[in-house]
Amino acid sequence: MPPPVIHTCKLTDAQATALLAALEARHWKPRTVPYARFAFESDKTNIVFYESGKLVVQGKGTGEFVEFVLEPEILKQAKVGYETLLNPDLLLPRIGVDESGKGDFFGPLCIAGVYVNESVIGAWKEAGIRDSKNISSGKKIADLAKLIRQTPGCVVDTVVVGNEAYNRLYTKMKSVNTLLAWGHARVIENLMGKRYQMNPPPVKAISDQFAASKSVIEKALMTQGKEIQLVQRHKAEEDIAVAAASILARDEFVKGIAKLEQQFAQKFPKGASAAVDAAAKQFVTERGAGELSKVSKLHFRTALRAQGLPEPPKTEWRKR
Repeated sequence: MPPPVIHTCKLTDAQATALLAALEARHWKPRTVPYARFAFESDKTNIVFYESGKLVVQGKGTGEFVEFVLEPEILKQAKVGYETLLNPDLLLPRIGVDESGKGDFFGPLCIAGVYVNESVIGAWKEAGIRDSKNISSGKKIADLAKLIRQTPGCVVDTVVVGNEAYNRLYTKMKSVNTLLAWGHARVIENLMGKRYQMNPPPVKAISDQFAASKSVIEKALMTQGKEIQLVQRHKAEEDIAVAAASILARDEFVKGIAKLEQQFAQKFPKGASAAVDAAAKQFVTERGAGELSKVSKLHFRTALRAQGLPEPPKTEWRKR
């Protein structure tokens, strides 16, 4: 990827004074530019600081100047970040999609999609948005989800598949991956229907690759979803758009679990563990096996154990 050839940012008066001194100390050649407080050039970089307070760095030496002069000496922080300077694609308008609840016996399956652009990404620079699996605090998840939803320019969509609907879909589709693909495709389709809210339009949608074949989601996409490039890759949550989607999905899952706990007056542990087994057995004992489909995903072995039913033998997984 070619290095960046232009960079813009705002400077305070103190930062502008420091930059002017730094350029003069390096014997940069002054220039005259309309509406500029000052302007300088070197053999491979032009710098203009306008009366509006906007700084423009342009030329082949842009990345080097920002990394070694502007950020460390003038801004005193990684205000823009070296990653986006070295990889401008990180600022492209795009949609990130992720899910929560797939590995949880109790509670719904939640899929979320988030559209981001350069201004949205800039607004989140200090927010700590990252893969929801690395955030243990429910309050932090809720706070970040609220921030994401309220950020100007950000467009979101969520699909929450309640347990009864999940069990019906699984019975029909016979595969978690097929069900996930349907949910991811539905979210992408919904977001593409909101393109009028997106400025500029997204250039791609990014999703985790949860199936061996990338065609699983592609086949599930509908008319509008097929109009955008779909990128599937492992560890997609490293992308801030997907990380934001993971936070929204987890927030919806946590709210879904809380609603079930209030409705059935029982604690439903997350994940799949001995505590989950115990809660499932308690639920069946108190309410009967027929009610289990309202709070859980019945294809989990936990459902069989809760009902005292024999489990089928485990098959050894082999990579083809």
